[in-house]
Amino acid sequence: MRYELYYWPGIQGRGEYVRLALEEAAADYVDVALVPEHEGGGVPALDKYIEGEGVARPPFAPPFLKAGRQLIGQTANILLYLGSRHGLAPRDAAGKLWTHQLQLTLADFLVEVHDIHHPIGSGLYYEQQKPASRRRAADFRAQRLPKYLGYFERVLERNAEGSGLAGASVTYADLSLAQIVAGLRYALPRAAKKALRECPRIVALHDEVFARPRIKRYVASGRRLAFNNDDIFRRYPELDG
Repeated sequence: MRYELYYWPGIQGRGEYVRLALEEAAADYVDVALVPEHEGGGVPALDKYIEGEGVARPPFAPPFLKAGRQLIGQTANILLYLGSRHGLAPRDAAGKLWTHQLQLTLADFLVEVHDIHHPIGSGLYYEQQKPASRRRAADFRAQRLPKYLGYFERVLERNAEGSGLAGASVTYADLSLAQIVAGLRYALPRAAKKALRECPRIVALHDEVFARPRIKRYVASGRRLAFNNDDIFRRYPELDG
């Protein structure tokens, strides 16, 4: 099966968590965000499914994955599907649910990262909410960042089967945690460096993930978009403390 991944052009965003899983699985897929509009890609391709009258089960927003006749939305839901099909989750039911639970927690973490630069509303520009952003970022750095990282560090410590979050083999949750670390280092380099001093297992996991042959080739291929200030992880020095 050849998958079709739909996401906003020009940013990594939540689509990157799906891309990493597809790359690690060596899956055959088309990244529609990289396809020019005149060839059927870009934003019009998204609208065809989100706004299209002929779609019985439309996704709310990207990312979504077309897998044969199925149209699967929500990052964690897509990864739940791919994890079972491509060996990126434990085989037992309890292990699958645990990995999905971890991914949902990572999704919560990502929302809080986004909200440091958009604490009032996503429809407003950052410049329209700077004072609130500074307050939100200060709380995030002091409270939420160490809380989330501390949790995942404990999970890694307690996984007796391997060096990842769940079971003996790499999972999509491992890939996602590594991506969040990369994003934090871009957006909040000072705060991330300080927080990660207490999380050696998370640092090791990040390094292991991005050293994996398929992920390494993907990063070097030019298909991985760079972090930028239209994305979830944004570098505003005044928010880094």
